[in-house]
Amino acid sequence: MADISSIVAEAERKMDGSVGHTKEELGSIRTGRAHPAMFEKIMVDYYGSPTPLQQLATFQVPEARTVLIQPFDPGAMKGIEKAIRDSDLGVNPANDGNVVRLVLPQLTEERRKEYIKVARTKAEEGKVAVRGIRRHAIDAIKKLAKDKEIGEDEAKGAEKKLDAATKKREESVSELLKAKEAELLAV
Repeated sequence: MADISSIVAEAERKMDGSVGHTKEELGSIRTGRAHPAMFEKIMVDYYGSPTPLQQLATFQVPEARTVLIQPFDPGAMKGIEKAIRDSDLGVNPANDGNVVRLVLPQLTEERRKEYIKVARTKAEEGKVAVRGIRRHAIDAIKKLAKDKEIGEDEAKGAEKKLDAATKKREESVSELLKAKEAELLAV
């Protein structure tokens, strides 16, 4: 039998996970500046198996819009170039034999607006996930109340805790979105 405190604690843990996931999703959206998080979702065909680019190379950002990718295995160079070319980053990698050099083009106003729409969608998905976790936890609490395992007042108190936790997580997602929008609009 689950008790109220464990249901609330589990819901809060899952909500934090949702906020963390949303933060990662927003971090992978390209801004005017280069950063290694841009490459988190890129998979490289490395000797026949899809491998995350982060595991195959080191990243350096010598300038705001330049990234140097140094593969651990020079044999992975072609695969890395192809994976970057096929990604949605919109960059053409240059290979000098040792490193893959990427020069990110300046973001156009139109592209910035597209990225903001993507960021808003990802933030809304994060909020929906948090609300879904809240709903499942409240359903579990209502079931306990219906089965007379807990009192009505305990159930209402737990719902208030969940509402407060949900509001806090939604505000966190909104803050993440606001920061991402500011980053995208900065020229």
